[in-house]
Amino acid sequence: MHPTLNMAIKAARRAGSIITRASEDIGSLTVSDKGYNDFVSEVDMASEKEIIRVLKVAYPDHAFLGEESGLSHQADNVWIIDPLDGTTNFLHGIPQYSVSIALEQKGDITQAVVYDPNRNDLFTATKGQGAYLNQRRIRVSNKAKLKDSILGTGFPFRDFKHLPVYLKIFEEVIRGTSGVRRPGSAALDLAYVAAGWFDGFFEINLSKWDIAAGGLIVTEAGGIVSDFSEKPGWIDSGNIVATNPKIYDPLIKIIQSHITDDLT
Repeated sequence: MHPTLNMAIKAARRAGSIITRASEDIGSLTVSDKGYNDFVSEVDMASEKEIIRVLKVAYPDHAFLGEESGLSHQADNVWIIDPLDGTTNFLHGIPQYSVSIALEQKGDITQAVVYDPNRNDLFTATKGQGAYLNQRRIRVSNKAKLKDSILGTGFPFRDFKHLPVYLKIFEEVIRGTSGVRRPGSAALDLAYVAAGWFDGFFEINLSKWDIAAGGLIVTEAGGIVSDFSEKPGWIDSGNIVATNPKIYDPLIKIIQSHITDDLT
């Protein structure tokens, strides 16, 4: 295993321990609003601080882009961190959330960890070396038809500007698949695509820290990840499609039949 990935795993597990301890007494936590339907708790803050602390000891010159703290400084190596992806689930006691850590080197994601502290599931990838779940190699599913597939997604919940477009896509997708799931943690949704549990995933207007790690894990598991224009700009646009290779074309066609110019 790559030594840099090992450090990311160490940081993710430390953060997971903080989250798990806090989950035992959620009612005592301090929670504030970052925006409409967008919450941050002291656990998010503590988790991010611990991740940065662990990684900074090993890589003092690296930069950090955290959901809660923003970008520390400009550098060729940037750690992209979501300390608690699925905060709303966590605050409601729903055990579907994760820690997401990715390393971007000169614009290229090279290391990725998505850790589910509830199931102790550790999804990892190093660019060019495959994707793993708890050190077991994983691959995307081999479902050949969209109608036989289950997809993950996320509803627009902060900014409803694209909700009408999303609902049109959602209606066509739900009629043309075996089902659609909305668990509430995009990082885990992407990891599920990599493991073959979901056959695909799509969402509009995500943040970089939501998808950086999961996107690499899907790619290393043999999947296809793109934006809605079938280009590699998903990490910056936040508009993402991730599937096994066989259902990518029919799913992207559905999405493209409904999207507006500001989503391309």
